[in-house]
Amino acid sequence: MRFRVCLLLVATALLAGACSGSDPGSPALTGGAEPEAEIPAEATADGPTDAPADSSGDAPADTAAEPSADTPADAPSADIATERAEPGEDADTLDPRERGVLRNYLGYEFPPAPEVPTGPIDPLAVDTLELIWLGLESGGFTGGTVASLADFGDARLAWIISDLLRFFFVGDIFEGAVSGFERMTGVDLADDPVAELSRWQSVTDHMIAWDLPAFDGYEDYKARLFTLVEPRWAPFFSDPDDDIDWRLVSWGGVYIDDRPLGDPDMCPRGCIPALDDPAVTDAAGGSWYSDHSLVFAVAIGGEARAYPRHIMEIHEMVNDTVGGRRIGFPYCTLCGSAQAFFTDDVPDGVTTPILRTSGLLSRSNKVMYDLVTQSVFDTFTGEAVTGPLREQGVVLNQATVVTTTWGEWKAAHPYTTIIAEDGGIGRDYPLDPLRGRDDHGPIFPVGDVDDRLGVHYQVFGVVLDDGTPVAFPVQTAAGALKEGRTVELAGVSLRLDGSGVRAVDAAGNEIPGHQAFWFAWSQFMPNTLLWQP
Repeated sequence: MRFRVCLLLVATALLAGACSGSDPGSPALTGGAEPEAEIPAEATADGPTDAPADSSGDAPADTAAEPSADTPADAPSADIATERAEPGEDADTLDPRERGVLRNYLGYEFPPAPEVPTGPIDPLAVDTLELIWLGLESGGFTGGTVASLADFGDARLAWIISDLLRFFFVGDIFEGAVSGFERMTGVDLADDPVAELSRWQSVTDHMIAWDLPAFDGYEDYKARLFTLVEPRWAPFFSDPDDDIDWRLVSWGGVYIDDRPLGDPDMCPRGCIPALDDPAVTDAAGGSWYSDHSLVFAVAIGGEARAYPRHIMEIHEMVNDTVGGRRIGFPYCTLCGSAQAFFTDDVPDGVTTPILRTSGLLSRSNKVMYDLVTQSVFDTFTGEAVTGPLREQGVVLNQATVVTTTWGEWKAAHPYTTIIAEDGGIGRDYPLDPLRGRDDHGPIFPVGDVDDRLGVHYQVFGVVLDDGTPVAFPVQTAAGALKEGRTVELAGVSLRLDGSGVRAVDAAGNEIPGHQAFWFAWSQFMPNTLLWQP
């Protein structure tokens, strides 16, 4: 049992790095990082402070500063947002994949993908995998066993390397996994600056950029590994006809949130706890929140509501009722993406979904699921991809989410409500819980990036009825609108709402949309049409 215990201890250490669950003033829980500086996962906490560890592993002070009043609502994050071409400054209009260019966010150009065989993997490779998985579950294995996967000359096995590196980040198994990856692919990870932060991230970036196929049976091995860490993920792997690309799924560093609707308590093992039916106040009652601070806001059925960003950074999911409609409101901090889904707009006979955070990620985007049916959704599109809701073809429609300052939102919508300062659950929320976590680029694997914009540049995106994705760099577009200029592309026009934007078609009908980091929007919506002034 010692290796199963070891794996769970590694998982616990990673969780500690992702979540600061200490009492105010106590030392931060740390661990779970490669020695160089791998910053852990979706950052929030199940304790009084809710402050994630920063890249040094130390928890920030609870007295986080208010976001600067001088920071625009749609400003990109730090230098990483602008190190690529700015809109209108020689930015190529083509997706880089069409130009044959594959680079990561630090400019490293991925080498050509290794050739891979087709058909089943070598039976001896199957025997080696079984040795490793038996070791995970009950016995023992060495880094040499992992490294020997390279002997089969099948780079598809590198997906196994990627998964093991997520949980073993030091020691013999880690070194064997890195050695095996380099030998089976011909890559020298020392050439990739991302590897200085995380070799797991670099390995997985290569695999995603190459779009290297997995071998038959890969999902079964992944299920066996991941359910050792969190047995309650088992239903996600149980749909033989699922529409999930399991190659892209990784652990976010926290466990599943499966608390019943309305449960205000924290997850005892650590999760990102959804906020259900939060208490709200009128605009005057929201005077506790700075006019310069950001909200994610919706206007539905004649009712407007604002969700303060710092509260959303803690919960990352809200189930709420606005304008008589039931909505699920995920916020992926890693993707900078707040979305509002109509959970009451489902086929007859389907119980209104209750959205929760699974603790898993897909290419840095949070994986949400329905508590009622255990069905997993594609968080970016609202499409059910596993379980009963997939079988019934459920795709959740969206409402526009406007990212703006609180002051400008309530000026535009004076009858708005806002989430109460304590969320209605008596909780204290630090005003800047992430403390610049995303300032230096994605901290989870995303593969190659579309370099027409910096990875953390904020865009407002929509998808047309024919499936065409269209994106607008928010800061540039909002500036043009404030100057009285027209912002239009492919029949989509933007309108100001507070300091944020909405989209309408030629007839003035709203097209649902939301903001996101460019790397996230462009990877889930490839070949996006990008507006430039």
